[in-house]
Amino acid sequence: MTAAPAPTEHRTNGPGSTGQPCVRLSGISKSFSGVEVLRGVDIDFMPGRIHGLVGENGAGKSTVGKIVGGYYSRSTGEIAVFGDEIRQWSPPLALERGIAMMHQELQLVPKLSVAQNVFLGIEHSRAGLLAGDEDRRLAEIAAFAGFDLDPAAIAESLSIADQQKVEIMRALARNARVIVMDEPTSSLTHDEAERLHVVMRKLRDRGCAIIYVSHFLDHVLDVCDTITVMRDGAVIRTSPAVSETKASLIAAMIGRPASEVAYPERPPVPDRTAPPLLSVRNLATATGVAGVSFDLFPGEILGLVGLVGSGRTEIVRAVFGADPAISGAVAIAGHDYAERSPRASIGRGLAMVPEDRRKQGLVLTQPVRPNMSLPHLGRFSRFGLIRDRAERGEARRLIDYFGVNPPHVDGEVANYSGGNQQKVVLGKWILGEPQVVILDEPSRGVDIGARRRIHEFVGEMARNGKGVLLISSEIEEVMGLAHRVCAVSDGRITGEFMTDETSVDDIMWRLFHEQGRQKLEGHRQ
Repeated sequence: MTAAPAPTEHRTNGPGSTGQPCVRLSGISKSFSGVEVLRGVDIDFMPGRIHGLVGENGAGKSTVGKIVGGYYSRSTGEIAVFGDEIRQWSPPLALERGIAMMHQELQLVPKLSVAQNVFLGIEHSRAGLLAGDEDRRLAEIAAFAGFDLDPAAIAESLSIADQQKVEIMRALARNARVIVMDEPTSSLTHDEAERLHVVMRKLRDRGCAIIYVSHFLDHVLDVCDTITVMRDGAVIRTSPAVSETKASLIAAMIGRPASEVAYPERPPVPDRTAPPLLSVRNLATATGVAGVSFDLFPGEILGLVGLVGSGRTEIVRAVFGADPAISGAVAIAGHDYAERSPRASIGRGLAMVPEDRRKQGLVLTQPVRPNMSLPHLGRFSRFGLIRDRAERGEARRLIDYFGVNPPHVDGEVANYSGGNQQKVVLGKWILGEPQVVILDEPSRGVDIGARRRIHEFVGEMARNGKGVLLISSEIEEVMGLAHRVCAVSDGRITGEFMTDETSVDDIMWRLFHEQGRQKLEGHRQ
């Protein structure tokens, strides 16, 4: 493979390697708008090691990764790269020194192809013209990574999971000696995450240093050699991974003993003889939804479960009116709802938290307050002017309700951690007091503490008589929260189950069995 990640002089003998750190952070502090997010951080990242960074949202782990990658400047402290102290630092300078970063929030150019995104800025040329060898180079990298993507596919047409794979291949294409991976498995299936771990071990054995930021503690324990636990912007400890357990990491992250963080007590089973809050019949769209029907009752949490690409998101987007329907009917509280659109849905008491909070849920150039009030400006305006006191009061109430940190009404949401950004998105939608809340991957890329608060919110909505439609790639999460689940495959609902009468293993077996059956039928046709 031409994209060999580490020059010979930096190669070591894998996980047992010692010697000079690839990157040394000494006394690193960082503040945003006067809010200190890192405090005196000391970490060595060694060659031939996979080094995990874990902690709750807001602990500072992603900020550490972005400082290493040159995306954030440090407020105080020293950085040394391969023994040289760094004065000026930026992403291009970091790349020149062999440091690449894969961001949690994808950084692809939507209109470019897979190959163009992977090699953007490092294209080969001959006599001033592009060499046109991207497909061959991409095939070599894809074979190394175990990914199968069409080089000509346009980035914006890909699923989030496939876009994540493009980000991974971008880092591999840059021959990096240090790779910062910020939540690289957040959109991958279990098998895809396992393949990524194989790639990470290959890179480690070539002498690369991998900095692995993840909320998936099982993944961290499985693949990492060293783990650093962070809390409130400070390093709590750095230990060999073999000396840690999931329980010990959670205890260090949250500052108190913990076993497994359990799901909150599920609300009482709703009365399914009552009129449904939401009724969907034979819904079909050009995006792949095919004859979907279901009911959602007051006080019910209904989960949609399926494998990646099953059509779960497409179903809820059609219900909310974000995607047009070809046929079918939707009724809210017994009233037909034909001309669906996001604006009309908000007026009818529907809210939808999308799976991509940064691109679809937030205006990153605006602070917390307008992000929360944006869909409800009529509630805060008089004669075309915003009533600032009322808007601030509601924002403050929701910040306190969800525990947003930093708890600033005018905080810069672009600089908030993923979990706190998600809390802002949730606050935005419940400000309108909806009757039905659609949650698409509500805890994706979210730490244990924020996840617990989101889970509590789901139960609170159901206890208050609202209907919750829940999607999560983590089937355990859906089974732990929902009263009932609908299995989705190929844009269809293929089964319905009560969660207290079935198991996660049974649901998984049914999903994979259905996928295999559909593939077999496709081959026969």
